[in-house]
Amino acid sequence: SNPQGILAVVKRADTSEKINYDEDAIIVLDGIQDPGNLGTILRTVDSANLKQIVISKETADVFNSKVVRSTMGAIFRVNVVRSDDLVHDLIEMKNNGFKVVVTSLDTNDSVYDVNYMKKVIVIEANGVSKEVQEIADNKVKIPMLGKTESLNASVAAGILIYEYIRAKLDLGDVGKK
Repeated sequence: SNPQGILAVVKRADTSEKINYDEDAIIVLDGIQDPGNLGTILRTVDSANLKQIVISKETADVFNSKVVRSTMGAIFRVNVVRSDDLVHDLIEMKNNGFKVVVTSLDTNDSVYDVNYMKKVIVIEANGVSKEVQEIADNKVKIPMLGKTESLNASVAAGILIYEYIRAKLDLGDVGKK
């Protein structure tokens, strides 16, 4: 209803349907339906200099206008790999040397207790499925001091992605200013 007055016609980037296992971390989105959340997560992934994201078939269309707008250009820098069988692909990621991290209220482990290098970080909208929880190597929770039990998916993703960045900084993989 309040357009910015800018229009562009852009060719979709050539995307790979294959997961790149050279990354330090892989972000997986399971059932993220809100376009604003999806776009914000893509933007956060780009801010961490990660080059790909894996999305389940239940996740919103990455080329939805609200997604594209909220990525602030990150959509052109992050390869989006759509998974038709998330459980199968997660097992394949594990076979390629990654460990799977999910959020859960049924754990005493905090997000601060895990090193996120060579991890698959699963972000979900409506709770991690039982099948994905069974695959997980680490279950973590985001400590909250108030009465809220859960956070918005893009906020949770931001916290976990920035724990990955902190691990890179601690390893000296990223220049400190």
